[in-house]
Amino acid sequence: MQNKNINYIKAHIFVIFLFASCASPEPAVYTETATLPVPTETATLPTDISTPTNAPVSALERAQYNLNTNIDYDAHTVTVDETIFYPNLTGNQLNTLVMAIVPNLWQDSFSLTSITIDGIASTTYSISGQRLDLVLSSILPAGGIVKIDVQYTLSLPFAEQEDPGISRPRIYGYTPRQMNLTNWYPFVVPYINGEWILHEPWYYGEHLVYDAADYEVNVRFTDPATAPIVAASGAPEKLADSTRYIITAARAFVISASREYQVASLQVGDVKVSSYYYPFNEIPGQAVLQASAEALQVFSQRYGAYPHKTLSIVMADFKDSMEFSALYFHSPLYYDQYDGGFMNYLTFIGVHETSHQWWFEQVANDQAQQPWLDETLATYSERVYYETLHPDLVKEWWIYRVDFFKPQGFIDIPVYDGQGFESYRITVYLKGAHFLEDLRARIGDDAFFAFLQDYLAQGRGKIVMTNDFFRILSQHTGTDYSDLLRKYFQNIYP
Repeated sequence: MQNKNINYIKAHIFVIFLFASCASPEPAVYTETATLPVPTETATLPTDISTPTNAPVSALERAQYNLNTNIDYDAHTVTVDETIFYPNLTGNQLNTLVMAIVPNLWQDSFSLTSITIDGIASTTYSISGQRLDLVLSSILPAGGIVKIDVQYTLSLPFAEQEDPGISRPRIYGYTPRQMNLTNWYPFVVPYINGEWILHEPWYYGEHLVYDAADYEVNVRFTDPATAPIVAASGAPEKLADSTRYIITAARAFVISASREYQVASLQVGDVKVSSYYYPFNEIPGQAVLQASAEALQVFSQRYGAYPHKTLSIVMADFKDSMEFSALYFHSPLYYDQYDGGFMNYLTFIGVHETSHQWWFEQVANDQAQQPWLDETLATYSERVYYETLHPDLVKEWWIYRVDFFKPQGFIDIPVYDGQGFESYRITVYLKGAHFLEDLRARIGDDAFFAFLQDYLAQGRGKIVMTNDFFRILSQHTGTDYSDLLRKYFQNIYP
């Protein structure tokens, strides 16, 4: 069985390079209680999570987004009444806010109806591409809260249509059998060191940076009788004519809908893990469900607790995999090529995307400028999964997942310097895994996992930088690893 799996990977290794959310019939739902192997090591979590002494006092810990959403599935349109409560946690006075409106990158996709600030209609704003600059009616003091109401309509683009400058497979939009709302609502971008962080999109990698926020999203379909099956960030609550989703301390709220989804679920503690897949894909749909449920348990014990009550795996209708809050999309390539074993990309990338619920969702980073912080950790988390549940396959994982590609280069490059997706992936993801392996060997397992647990604890809900990574690491080891910095990084960090 293992030799068959290895030969299978060899046969497809050159084409698999993507990483990386009338009445329709009821989905086939399979529900059972997960009985997963128990890892041999349980993480001891720090109980004292420090906050900066200069953190402003506010009635809100983070921004709140309330979105009342009406979807016409067949017309591919969405009308939204959005309310944002934004607490000024920057420590500075603000007279402007910068919001990302990613749908505006597609011609005629975003149509703004109105903006009000604390109940007063605003005309002092400007929109250019994905950026909205909003002038506040009065100074927002540190610790103050502003209420912003935005009404708009989305006309979804056909997701397989490419736009200039955005040439990776598109997620936002619709295909003949799937509708995906990703980065679909205006949100206030992070304010770091006196600068609003909103990078330009690139043709691979991710360019957005997200503050953690709380979401309440009410979803109503124009024709409930033909409403599709929905996967979304957060647990659903059925209301009279809509469904409410609530999720806290999340980076991005995503909706995926299809009339063709079938659903299988596993319960892992108080977390419901669900796999949404298309007909004739039940076997790989169940396999990736099992792998993600196992990974959730492994990472909860090795790193720290999973923060949400649901995790959804959505079989994509595009050739890419992508993480979001409590949901990830998984490329159909991996379902088609699944062979029933453990050494395959359905498992590799499913575990990888699951780990982003720690390294992206809980601890965020600048994905455009410092992508190694989440992608290196997510790739190495695959190794942690295999060593815990399939230790006999760790060597093969290194050979066929990483070393086949002969990774080289410095891992701390921005997405813009990757010289193409394949080169970028090999460097940031795969050579990054070797950095963490070398670091672990140098400082020892106890210090390594204590560091990762503390890195999660100190970074939870925040946006970290490379300097934060090494600052926290220095609190757990006095071992010299300067030669590793010279080997793996173009910049030398303290």
